[in-house]
Amino acid sequence: MASTSSIALSQALLSRATSHNGSENHVSVPPFSVLKSTSPRTTFFRSQRSASTSSHSIRPLVRAAAVEVTDATTDSTLVDKSVNTIRFLAIDAVEKAKSGHPGLPMGCAPMSHILYDEVMRYNPKNPYWFNRDRFVLSAGHGCMLQYALLHLAGYDSVREEDLKSFRQWGSKTPGHPENFETPGVEVTTGPLGQGIANAVGLALAEKHLAARFNKPDNEIVDHYTYSIIGDGCQMEGITNEVCSLAGHWGLGKLIAFYDDNHISIDGDTEIAFTENVDKRFEALGWHVIWVKNGNNGYDEIRAAIKEAKAVTDKPTLIKVTTTIGYGSPNKANSYSVHGAALGEKEVEATRNNLGWPYEPFQVPEDVKSHWSRHTPEGAALEADWNAKFAAYENKYPEEAEELKSIISGDLPAGWEKALPTYTPESPGDATRNLSQRCLNALAKAVPGFLGGSADLASSNMTLLKASGDFQNATPEGRNLRFGVREHGMGAICNGIALHSPGFIPYCATFFVFTDYMRAAMRISALSEAGVIYVMTHDSIGLGEDGPTHQPIEHLSSFRAMPNIMMFRPADGNETAGAYKIAVTRRNTPSVLALSRQKLPQLPGTSIENVERGGYTISDNSTGNKPDVILIGTGSELEIAAQAGEELRREGKTVRVVSFVCWELFDEQTDEYKESVLPSDVSARVSIEAGSTFGWGKIVGGKGKSIGVDSFGASAPAGKLYKEFGITVEAVVAAAKSLI
Repeated sequence: MASTSSIALSQALLSRATSHNGSENHVSVPPFSVLKSTSPRTTFFRSQRSASTSSHSIRPLVRAAAVEVTDATTDSTLVDKSVNTIRFLAIDAVEKAKSGHPGLPMGCAPMSHILYDEVMRYNPKNPYWFNRDRFVLSAGHGCMLQYALLHLAGYDSVREEDLKSFRQWGSKTPGHPENFETPGVEVTTGPLGQGIANAVGLALAEKHLAARFNKPDNEIVDHYTYSIIGDGCQMEGITNEVCSLAGHWGLGKLIAFYDDNHISIDGDTEIAFTENVDKRFEALGWHVIWVKNGNNGYDEIRAAIKEAKAVTDKPTLIKVTTTIGYGSPNKANSYSVHGAALGEKEVEATRNNLGWPYEPFQVPEDVKSHWSRHTPEGAALEADWNAKFAAYENKYPEEAEELKSIISGDLPAGWEKALPTYTPESPGDATRNLSQRCLNALAKAVPGFLGGSADLASSNMTLLKASGDFQNATPEGRNLRFGVREHGMGAICNGIALHSPGFIPYCATFFVFTDYMRAAMRISALSEAGVIYVMTHDSIGLGEDGPTHQPIEHLSSFRAMPNIMMFRPADGNETAGAYKIAVTRRNTPSVLALSRQKLPQLPGTSIENVERGGYTISDNSTGNKPDVILIGTGSELEIAAQAGEELRREGKTVRVVSFVCWELFDEQTDEYKESVLPSDVSARVSIEAGSTFGWGKIVGGKGKSIGVDSFGASAPAGKLYKEFGITVEAVVAAAKSLI
């Protein structure tokens, strides 16, 4: 019987998920739930395919001898009907919406049916059961495939009415899979390659947890990550980045199906993509299998999955050669079926071609009955795991407590007390060094805290000193070595963050190199993955490396991005305060822009006030009516403070404000905002060693902004600040012109 604490944990997980996603997701909670052979690329098989393919026109080809073909677990006629059900649910939804991508679901239905119906372990009534297998549709444009599978499997989040509202306002079936909209969808995919990168993160998380918590007598962590990737994903550079790491790390429980249909939006992939994908993945350290008949070679697919699961020391790519738009007499195997509805006449022709007599959105009763078993089977899988966890908790209480923290997202009591604090008398230091102290403190206090750098750990100061490296032979390590792969790094961290609520991944590089990973950071924000981005060398203050390495527009660009917090702390207390918020805001990613140069510990800063986003650090005025307000961030807050002192010596009343995080300030009440930036004080000066874009919102129409609106230069930091006018003198002069 499950322990009381584990039942409470499961209920908390489901409650959090349903309240976050909204009550309309129809997620029900089970009362017992606890926790949540290779061949070169060739045109041979394509020559065997016909645009007018029928469901029986292609015979299964001979499979490589290395694959042991297993017996089918379901009558082949019923499998055919189930596969066609998936196809026509996708066709009907796209047709009703007059928008979407029917080709991929029609081609991938066979492999997906076998995966969801015969292989994967999940509980449809608890999409957040911890030990479920994960599935990622990296080719997210084909999302009706996943929605059809979730519907057949019994997920309450995708009912018939949800299929009928595909791609419509307020629907739970948006145009690409979104984890925050549809329980059962693990990650948000759409930008090609992001999904397989997320899948690498999910598989990394499983391998890490298994190494930390499994015992010889109780393997409490044991699940697979499956993904479908397409030709477009294969072309994107991020796929190579992350699959290189997956091979290096030996992620044996990652199995990717490559939908090898040779068609992209512009036509046949031969116009731009002729490399040997098989050999590339073998070189990346993957096991590669080729299923030559993905259209109805069910036993080939089953055998390939069995072989993949038997290979435990490396990830597996199963190349499945399919026909895009399979069954469409006039559009199959062409780009015209990729991204548009078939049209009424072609839908009817496809129904006739595949012998499908059913009405739109109708699931045949025998198919419905067959799939209905997943509800009791999923409940039994979870119940068995619950009992297993109860035994684990009884025998290994300390490990169970840590694992529960990662599964649930509940932070240990008093964790924030581990963060360092500073006084003005504390030695000054670069905020990148102050950040390292926070990272190491958090790693000791928070079980799910882990991360790394894109080959810059010694510059970003991100090494966890008490932990080893996550490597193939040491997956319990919490230092992640990403190499020079910024884009892949960010997307992998998204997968880690979305594996379990208590995972808090961080990743690091120079701030300017967010240009390489911006797409992944945007997906962090969209999918509500609370990754912490540790970005050092935050301004022209990095000095001699010059304008290629000096960020200018980057602060403004992230302030413009929804659901991401852009922190620029000025000293140790603000750095610790930024981490405190970043750790607690699990549905919002955070970016910390940190200095290379040494900065003083300033009077007036505090961990607590960072929560306000903007706050006063010094003020000699009364009645909320200073002569001038000076506003700074990061390394320039010191300049604002010094300028304030100079103006006060001249008899002015000056308020100095730290604007460490605009997004948090925007969350404050109007009364608080008025107490910091009174509306009748128009004399405002901001200073920041970056673009002035956006500062007009803070200083107002009569205020002045000091910054850098051109590229930087190669010179020592002090010289650059002087030449670009980032000085006390410039702030004083601007203030006097306004008073």
